[in-house]
Amino acid sequence: MCSLRTDDVDPAHRTLRIRAETTKNRLERVVLYSASTGVLLAQYLAHRSQVSRARGPLFLSESRRNHAQPLSLWTWSKVVRRIALASGIERFSTHTIRHLCLTDLARMGWEVHAIAAFAGHRHTDSTLQYIHLSGRELADKLNRGMEHIHAWRVKALTSSDSAEAAR
Repeated sequence: MCSLRTDDVDPAHRTLRIRAETTKNRLERVVLYSASTGVLLAQYLAHRSQVSRARGPLFLSESRRNHAQPLSLWTWSKVVRRIALASGIERFSTHTIRHLCLTDLARMGWEVHAIAAFAGHRHTDSTLQYIHLSGRELADKLNRGMEHIHAWRVKALTSSDSAEAAR
């Protein structure tokens, strides 16, 4: 996030370009963002223009000491940590947001391969380390799948019984 630049944002298509040089696996990708995120981003961009009109790093420091300088990873981590502690959430970091996002995609029914592509993972094994579904969620998913399979089997058995009785 700290390495995003103003020219990585395409508000018309609601996309962010994640440049290869900023990723672990050196793969560039384009990710979509929601309309509600677009509203927040537009508000931030309006605010950012008051800090600096220069193109370049997207997120800028507003401190007196580093005014209009790129927000560092260290500063971002400290801000998130301070907010987490003030909220009473001990185990929360900048990376927690990524885990939550990928878990939410899994909850919405995204296939693991699609989540991996969105996350920029080469292998689904990496993606699976980010997805944290509860036992209840997994049981509900299994029950929904089994209901579908059970209904299909009953239909297949019923139609074969009908065909056999007709002979």
